[in-house]
Order: sequence, then C-alpha cells, then structure tokens
Amino acid sequence: MKRALPILVLSVAGLIPLWRYEPSTDTSSTTEVAAPAPSTSASGGSSSQVVTGTTVNTEKGPVEVEVTFDGEKITAVRMLQQPNHPQTTAAVPKLIARTLEVQSADIDTVSGATITTEGYKESLQAAIDAKGV
Repeated sequence: MKRALPILVLSVAGLIPLWRYEPSTDTSSTTEVAAPAPSTSASGGSSSQVVTGTTVNTEKGPVEVEVTFDGEKITAVRMLQQPNHPQTTAAVPKLIARTLEVQSADIDTVSGATITTEGYKESLQAAIDAKGV
C-alpha cells in the first residue's frame, strides 16, 4: 500500500501533459503565392522557363514548388507553399541545395522532415515532368 500512492501520483503526473496536448490545426503555409502556368521568358539570349509543381497536401500542410529551368538545367527552386513548422523551415534550404546539385527529384529525405520531403519531391517531380526534362 505504501508503494501504491507514489505510483498513482507519478502516473497521473505523467499523463497530465498528454491530457493537455492539443495538436496543431494550423495548415497555413509560410508563403502563399499564386503562380501561373508554365511560362517562358527570354533574357540575354538564354531562355528561362518557370514551372510550378502540383500542390501536395501532406499531414503537416500543403507543399508546392516553383522550378526555374535554363534549358534543361534546374537553376532555382522556390517553395510557394510549405507547412508552418520549424523542421520544415530548416529542411527547405537542404532540399533546394540537393535538388540543384543532383538536378532531379531523386534526393535523400531530410531527417525530421520526412513528410515535407516527400511532398517536396512529389511537387518537384510534377514540375520536372511538366517541363519535359
């Protein structure tokens, strides 16, 4: 009986954070930009084409990328929509750098941002497919 009371108190104390936990329902993105369909612009003799990937709805929120191509080369990637989450914010520069390095959507998952990485890769692949690379 002497052990039952401390065990009960500690059990209740351990469950309080679980009872108070409220999952995030905020699905707004940090950046929302309406992007047009693929467009081509000429500047200085080279043609750049900006292609928007599909919006991928993930558990954490929507993910959408915009890819700039110079011919067949990916020259820039910009997140149009991303989950409002610290791990996502930290992962985005890594995802973009890796994309520019390998020039494809075949990139490694960023630890701690698996859901965002999968959405990013799907949107990126859609943009690449739309470009026809």
